[in-house]
Amino acid sequence: MSGTLYIVATPIGNLEDITLRALRILGSVDLVAAEDTRRTKRLLSHYGISTYTSSFHAHNVRTRLPQLLKRLQKGESIAVVSDAGTPGISDPGTEIIQACITTEIAIEVLPGPSAPLTALVLSGFPNEGTIFLGFPPSRGKARKEWFASLAQLHKTVITFEAPHRIKNFLEKLSYYLGDRPIVSCRELTKLHEEVLRGSAQDVLKQLKTSKGEFTIVIGPLDTKLNQKNQLIIVEKILIELGRLTKIDGLGRREAIRNLAKKYNRRSNEIYKLIEESKK
Repeated sequence: MSGTLYIVATPIGNLEDITLRALRILGSVDLVAAEDTRRTKRLLSHYGISTYTSSFHAHNVRTRLPQLLKRLQKGESIAVVSDAGTPGISDPGTEIIQACITTEIAIEVLPGPSAPLTALVLSGFPNEGTIFLGFPPSRGKARKEWFASLAQLHKTVITFEAPHRIKNFLEKLSYYLGDRPIVSCRELTKLHEEVLRGSAQDVLKQLKTSKGEFTIVIGPLDTKLNQKNQLIIVEKILIELGRLTKIDGLGRREAIRNLAKKYNRRSNEIYKLIEESKK
């Protein structure tokens, strides 16, 4: 008879955020397959658990997965944990779950901490139809396309970003989403938890450090508010265009470039707003 695979959620910061059931399972299974054994051992040691741990992460999944499946098929029980939160949510876990489904091995998921859900509730944004995107591409064309597609999503969106890219993330978010509201959650449930609210530009100005784990929640597009803001922006642009060309003596093309830089928009977008206003 096959054993059972347990997917165990672990604290995302505060060690007290672990369930009694999770502690019981971690203490009773034959093996804990951990994304980072050093981090997991600290958690287990904190609660006096001595279960053997083995690494299971994105870089060894091909070799480790068959080994884990073999042990499960022999009747052993295995708990899978990630560095923090729920395995399978942008962390290792999906592959072994799919393999267990295929081989008809029992799976139990222990609910618990999750950074995306914690940030979503904390944001106060509507959660109907919420979209979770995980981490954006780190560079190049794929990153630009990711942000461009993000602008087409009108529901609440949750995403992660690495600390060394958070400033670039907020700058690009401002470029593509303008004043759309966001909530930046850094170091959730930890001692130095920080929650910043406003537009991407507002959050960028408030950001004092880029250290820690970031979960970003982007509010849904408010069509009525967006239309109102658009009218205000167009009116400002037309006034400033007149000043730049008639008073400052700039050519129309150069004036549009200046406005694009000021409003963090593309030049062709400013040109399109001006042309549409004539209609």
